[in-house]
Amino acid sequence: MFGTFINALKITELRNRIGFTFLMILIFRLGCQIPTPGIDPEAMRRLVQGASNSIVGFFNIFSGGALEQFSIFALGIAPYINASIIMQLLVYVVSDLERMAKEEGEEGRKKISQYTRYGTVVIGMLQALGISMWLEKVADPKIGSIVLEPGWGFRLMSVLTLTTGTAFLMWMGEQMTAMGIGNGVSILITAGIVSRLPGGIAYVIESFGLDHPNLPGYIRLLLLMAIIYMIVMMVVYVQDGVRKIPVQHAKRMVGRRVYGGASTHIPLKVNQGGVIPVIFASSVLMFPGLIFNWLGRILDVTGANRDTLWASLINGLTDSFQTQSWVYLAAEFVLIVFFTFFYTAITMNPKEIADNLKKYGGFVPGIRAGRKTTEYIDRILNRITFAGGIMLGLIAIVPMKAIHYIGLKQMYFGGTSLLIVVGVALDTVRQMESHMVTRHYQGFMK
Repeated sequence: MFGTFINALKITELRNRIGFTFLMILIFRLGCQIPTPGIDPEAMRRLVQGASNSIVGFFNIFSGGALEQFSIFALGIAPYINASIIMQLLVYVVSDLERMAKEEGEEGRKKISQYTRYGTVVIGMLQALGISMWLEKVADPKIGSIVLEPGWGFRLMSVLTLTTGTAFLMWMGEQMTAMGIGNGVSILITAGIVSRLPGGIAYVIESFGLDHPNLPGYIRLLLLMAIIYMIVMMVVYVQDGVRKIPVQHAKRMVGRRVYGGASTHIPLKVNQGGVIPVIFASSVLMFPGLIFNWLGRILDVTGANRDTLWASLINGLTDSFQTQSWVYLAAEFVLIVFFTFFYTAITMNPKEIADNLKKYGGFVPGIRAGRKTTEYIDRILNRITFAGGIMLGLIAIVPMKAIHYIGLKQMYFGGTSLLIVVGVALDTVRQMESHMVTRHYQGFMK
């Protein structure tokens, strides 16, 4: 492993890509330490730490602690992910966008990417305005005043700073994808999660030192290690799972030579989308939780108006979208399965695969070429995608309840976080291996 890594660093292009990726991560982590003007950092830290088990705490983990310090990267990359989801859905709904994506080729994809960037800026502005208005309404004696000078001056400054930070992260992610190793957006999310690891270890040590009504500390530590090992094992199993469809190529004469006749296969991955469905589902579920939290703060539903029907409704919805609630976990499971099918549908086209097989003289044994082959591939793809989506959903939600049972109320080692970290690590290693194999080096995996 270490010898192979040293060989990888000997490749100039690969070494430059790795160095560029680490440089972008370093810039990202530095930006997470620069606070937005006009707030009290200590009061903001107390607010987020007090809500560590809510959607606010979950958002803070995904942003790498940037929300806790209300830094220039407090919004993270979430607006870009949400804009990407909206744009990909619109491609299948709006005929002009669909025509642009299919008929205009690379130019059409560039235009859609540009629209996604515009959408990122708009969503970032709306989220930044909502957060700034929410912070102005926070009135808790234990927390203190977060905003030093409330008003439109602070709101405009927050919108400008946070939206610019999100746009810069979007640019960084695109540059990392083009000039670095792996998917830039996924790596930035992973870097934010991994940055919380030292605090997570300290929290685990502190929590296991406390009394628990059911289990002693060492038993809970063993259970935690078993859960982490199980998640990693299941992620690797799902990410590497492949359904091979046998393909036979017919023999054909070209001049005096005979070509074809070989037996190959079409590899269909069980989890075609990788960690993208989990990232999409988590980003979408941040919206209702944050909105209900903002409404609760702005309307002061916990104060004089707590007996009103409106206040009870807001409180109930806020509690329902806490990260440990069954409503939130069920919604996350459904969204993960949905986005698994959605991402597979936009990346795999059974009709195109069948047409290419027919064009180059290939066929699936026992299946007629053309429409029958398309239906056969589509049926297999739906089955394995359903299985992959169910597995991803279980990996994301089951460990959260198990970790909560053993006495950990914060989500440093949640299934979603580990799923993203392990999945991105596997994808990055594969891309490094592909660069090395291209240059006749032995890869990481055997």
